[in-house]
Amino acid sequence: MTIMTVDATRRAQNVSACSFDVFDTFLLRACMTPDGVFERVFQLSRIAEKFQNMSVSFVQHRIQAEARARKLAVERCGAAEVHIAEIYKYFPFRLFGLTRDALQDLAAFEFEAELELCRVNPEMIQQYNDMKRGGFRVGFISDTYWNAAQLARLLRACSPGLTWDFLYASCDHGSSKREALFKTYLAKQGIDAASSFHIGDNHDADIKGARRHGIRPRYYPQASAALASKLNRETSLFELLSPDQPSRLDHGGRTLRRAVAAQSAEHSPGFRLGITVLGPVMAAFDAFIEARRAALAHEGARVAVGFLGRDGFLPHRAWQAAHDGSGAYLEINRRISLVGSADTLEPLCELLRRVVRIDAATFVDIVKVQPPAVMAFFAQFPDGIASGRELADALPDLMGAREITEIAAGVRARLLAYLRATIADFDRCTDLILVDLGYSASVQKSLRRIFDLEGIRIRLHGAYLLTLDDAFDDIADDDTAEGLISDRVVTPHVKRMLIRNVALLEQLCCSAEGSARDYRDGKVLREGDQRPAAQLALTAEIQSGALAYAARARELAPRYALQPYADLAVAARWTAAVLGRLLLLPDDDELALLGGFRHDVNLGTQALAPLLDAGFVNDGVIARGLAAACTAPAPPMWLAGSFAALSPSHGYLYTLFGANRLPADVFGEAPCGTLQVGLFRIDGQASLETVTVHRTGLGELRVRIPLSRRMAVATIALPLANLAREGLLHGVVVQSGESAATAAENSNVKAIADGQLIYAGFERSGRHFRAAGDDGMLLIPVGRLDDEVAIFTMALTSHSHDRILALQDRGADAAPAATLSWRSAAR
Repeated sequence: MTIMTVDATRRAQNVSACSFDVFDTFLLRACMTPDGVFERVFQLSRIAEKFQNMSVSFVQHRIQAEARARKLAVERCGAAEVHIAEIYKYFPFRLFGLTRDALQDLAAFEFEAELELCRVNPEMIQQYNDMKRGGFRVGFISDTYWNAAQLARLLRACSPGLTWDFLYASCDHGSSKREALFKTYLAKQGIDAASSFHIGDNHDADIKGARRHGIRPRYYPQASAALASKLNRETSLFELLSPDQPSRLDHGGRTLRRAVAAQSAEHSPGFRLGITVLGPVMAAFDAFIEARRAALAHEGARVAVGFLGRDGFLPHRAWQAAHDGSGAYLEINRRISLVGSADTLEPLCELLRRVVRIDAATFVDIVKVQPPAVMAFFAQFPDGIASGRELADALPDLMGAREITEIAAGVRARLLAYLRATIADFDRCTDLILVDLGYSASVQKSLRRIFDLEGIRIRLHGAYLLTLDDAFDDIADDDTAEGLISDRVVTPHVKRMLIRNVALLEQLCCSAEGSARDYRDGKVLREGDQRPAAQLALTAEIQSGALAYAARARELAPRYALQPYADLAVAARWTAAVLGRLLLLPDDDELALLGGFRHDVNLGTQALAPLLDAGFVNDGVIARGLAAACTAPAPPMWLAGSFAALSPSHGYLYTLFGANRLPADVFGEAPCGTLQVGLFRIDGQASLETVTVHRTGLGELRVRIPLSRRMAVATIALPLANLAREGLLHGVVVQSGESAATAAENSNVKAIADGQLIYAGFERSGRHFRAAGDDGMLLIPVGRLDDEVAIFTMALTSHSHDRILALQDRGADAAPAATLSWRSAAR
């Protein structure tokens, strides 16, 4: 060993260092992934002026160019490291109206995009300075197509005055951190690997690569696996809901979420849900409300802000925390406002038509009087319970106009006393912003009528999270109504899908107290709250997480130089994706956490409806098909969650349906053969009936067997082995009605318990079955039919994996489907 080698070894034993990865560690981008940089290049290069809708194509071609450059580099040199100019050599310039002379321009635009989007990570700069003060040599090791000079310029642009002891870029050395870049760094710097550290976000490159060379790694992941999954689903949903909009640039919203979530990893699942999902939605909503308030104040208005209870409770708390305790919490609901605004019976009838069932006590609780004719009306019904529609139709003959106007006047007087006690300087206000989750501004419209009847000239401005914009045409001329997630953000189809599932959001935002039923001496009187204590406790925990996010985001956004609400149109699209992901594509942790929630109907009733019911959806899919199940009425209140509880794929198919992207001829069902089933009557007689076999878009088989009451069938014998020798039986369900048509449309589907089904000639384990021979039968008990017609539907998946072809119309000479045997259809 030479003297020089001995000296180098001795120096290495005494030199410790701390190296930092650059991108997504020391520097953060105001976009979650590098393809956001590529999207910004598309904008900066002015290509968008010629090819507005080619942003996605540009990004994908940039990704493909890099992949091609790296592949060819491996073939030539045995390493995948390339410089930025080598990447753009393989870019399709002509496609975007460019010549090859634009190569350097595109590379320059990409570096300009990096300068714009990158900012120093405050957490990392603190560690960097701590290591310097601790006597460590500090610097950077990066896998990148930017050379050392470009990296140096970028680092100093993000942190002026920054100095370092070393800087290594993989493209300069033809080797990555996974390969020999760490080895090069140790040798050139004379570093003692055992007493040195490397901090980075990539497990393979930064952690395994450092460990392979004896360097102690510190893992700094971009996001937890759970948050990363949510972000990926959000991006997918964004591209589905807003297909023509840039899906990678969000002014740093997701980067901010990652930073806040990283500091909350040790909290409970409920708190984390608030931090990672509900909090970002509330923060964006708060920014939207503030923009509305500021615009009115700029015009010289005296503005008050009121949050409508009960599900305005969380937005109100978020507003108070951000705006010095201002804003009023107004416990006004649709029921009170409609009655108070009535100068005819029509508003009350409108309310009642939305009630499924109502009794005399509930009616009295709504109107505060007991008209004898109405009491006699209820007495005619079993158990004194009528449908809301029946009562609404009869009410004009049961109550006079004078009665309702007297009732309304009393409600108005008590409501206005409450408003004056709750809203500071109420009578001096010129404008009142009504904040609510949404949707059709019914309370705002009713309050407008109340103000007009009482001569109050305060203008009303609805500020809603979600809106049904076609309901706003009758808003008073001087009033306004606007939603953060309006029909300018997502389509009406999508909006209705979101609102069909919004009961979950309502529960998460709701107060822990019952709904308002009246007022006395300026104070609210409430109904009892029937929701379980455990649900209220979990809701409080989730709300605490949401408020913690809002507070932490306000603190961190300036430190990270992020402005997620600088463009409210962009914020609205991403809020739709974040909220839509929770409502439409929940993950398993969220289903387990929230699946037991109950929704109170909030129309003077004590009923609680389940949010989730996967069995209901499964039975509906068996009986009516996927598309029909997607339109099922409530309950369950959270239909998308009920689909997701079956499988993630079911959840995504439901989302595609709601976005009008589920082609009926692909996911519907089609006839694919016939089958003869045996019908055994109560009197012992038997007959064979031919039924059609259908194949669904997912490859499942359906058999529907219609029966009438007069047929007196006791048992159905279905030759299951003729359909599948082995498979999964998804279930047998029944629909009923006064005719075959009404039975087929009936969404009240009842499943026959597995224990009642008899497998003759089969081995069975759970839903799995295997036929012992060709004569295996499934015996289905019929029982007593309550209606004139019942349709029994059986669904299965065959394990033969044969592709069952649907029957096509082959013209007038073709044999009708009913004459085809199952065997001929399946071959």
